[in-house]
Amino acid sequence: MSYRAPVSDIVFTMRHVAGLDRAVADGLYGDLSVDLAETILDEAGRFANDVIAPLNREGDKAGAKVKDGIVTTAPGWKEAYKAWTEAGWNALPGPVEYGGQGLPTLLNSACVEMWNAASMAFGIGPVLTHGAIEALEAHASDDLKSRYLEKLVSGEWTATMNLTEPQAGSDLAALRSRAEPVGDGTYKITGQKIFITYGEHDLTDNIVHLVLARLPDAPQGTRGISLFLVPKVLPDGTRNDLRCHSLEHKLGIHASPTCTMIFGDNGGAIGWLVGEDNRGLNCMFTMMNNARLAVGLQGVAIAERAYQQALSYANERRQGRAIGAVEGMSPIVVHPDIQRSLLTMKAMTAAARAICYMTAEAIDRAHLEQDPARAKKAHERASLLTPVAKAFSTDIGMEVASLGVQVHGGMGFIEETGAAQHYRDARIAPIYEGTNGIQAIDLVTRKLPLSGGETVHAQIASMRAVVTRLLKENVPAFGATASRLRDAIESLDRATSYMLQAISSNAQGDALAGATPYLRLFGLAQGGAALAETALAAHALSTSGDADPAHAGRIALCRFFAENIAVGAKGLEDTVLGGAGFLQDATLALAS
Repeated sequence: MSYRAPVSDIVFTMRHVAGLDRAVADGLYGDLSVDLAETILDEAGRFANDVIAPLNREGDKAGAKVKDGIVTTAPGWKEAYKAWTEAGWNALPGPVEYGGQGLPTLLNSACVEMWNAASMAFGIGPVLTHGAIEALEAHASDDLKSRYLEKLVSGEWTATMNLTEPQAGSDLAALRSRAEPVGDGTYKITGQKIFITYGEHDLTDNIVHLVLARLPDAPQGTRGISLFLVPKVLPDGTRNDLRCHSLEHKLGIHASPTCTMIFGDNGGAIGWLVGEDNRGLNCMFTMMNNARLAVGLQGVAIAERAYQQALSYANERRQGRAIGAVEGMSPIVVHPDIQRSLLTMKAMTAAARAICYMTAEAIDRAHLEQDPARAKKAHERASLLTPVAKAFSTDIGMEVASLGVQVHGGMGFIEETGAAQHYRDARIAPIYEGTNGIQAIDLVTRKLPLSGGETVHAQIASMRAVVTRLLKENVPAFGATASRLRDAIESLDRATSYMLQAISSNAQGDALAGATPYLRLFGLAQGGAALAETALAAHALSTSGDADPAHAGRIALCRFFAENIAVGAKGLEDTVLGGAGFLQDATLALAS
């Protein structure tokens, strides 16, 4: 089964949870209207369905190939990328002064979900280019901007992020790549980088590598890292001193070339400094924050595709007899346990989507609000939500893909159905762009203390406001949604107070031990509140005469989440508050 972009669900979430209507009314998005946004997303959905999605299975089987340093992408990849850039999709969020359309992060996030659901191996490539555009726009010299941004914005050239080395994964303090000043404003870069997504390919004539390296007099640790722009092809048309040594043989996303890159076989690859000396990590974080939301959207995307395929299979596969059926085998979709699995898949996907879109809207407000105080609040809200969007959503991508295999039964374990590919592809998302454990640590140690805890408490207050609205409406179809969601939010509030106290009292071990369950708890509470907002909007539309049958389904999905998933919040709270005791005996337990 192929993919069909769920444009109506996407637009509903953007409008009634993420705040598209409010942003348009506030004039935040200029001339963009809700109708125009929906038209753009309809077109994006068609491209994802008709051009990219049909390549996904063959791309997985064929993969990318390397021979003598030349990388060839899977059949159809080059043509699809050319059509994609010619249609203007790469330029959608790009700065207008360099040929971009200047459309909001929220709108582009919906497109990113669709590109990655159609094919995660295809969708990850432009994520790095978009991140590089942001980094260069924010930190590069005017000369570098004029030379590179227009072609990156159009997609005529692509870009990469070169951080990881064999001895330096998440700990960039161990980075060894070197940059020697030449004396003419350029630098010679030498070193090895691994796990470089689309580090070499045949989609474009040039690839712009953003490379972290150390200057000769750089201080130790992360304070001594600088960022350099190192193009595959130099401005004079000659090939730079860099190459792809090999491609990684990966569990999933086979059609995405993941390269080991060598810089400086013949004296050094020519590069230009981006930003200030020894401030490269700050520049790279601009790129990484963009990528973290995009990877969260990959989690949503792979979950959506896995759900669609599992639902289709469950409607076709006949096994057993339904409750009350007299004879014959029934489609497995009627069995309660399969229904629970499918509802879990759909509800968790919808919750993750809502969190990602809320994050995107906060990023837009941080950039576009004219009032400095409102912009600061939006920036802190985006900062708070970004690690949740990345980690919660990619965990959900894995869990939903796993459930998809389970719904298929034995056929899910067989490659020909495609369910296994979703599971394999999903596994990288909790790892790259900062592992989910690192996201949890970032959330607890850096994001909760923003403005003395005011940012997170404001976010919790907004969740409580949704519960207040649920109680006021008192709709029988909502069942126990209000009470279950209220309990989850109160668990989050108590766990938040505990974490803030642990951080302020320097109880670092307690905070780190509970960071991962805390992030999950945050995701459940925020995801439940978001689904409640969709349910409230659906109820209001229904009572106003809108007869769309999807409204009843949105209410039912919210109720399922609250009564079957959000109830796990209390156990997570208990783990956060009392689970750090394992630190005392961990060494003994692991040694036995």
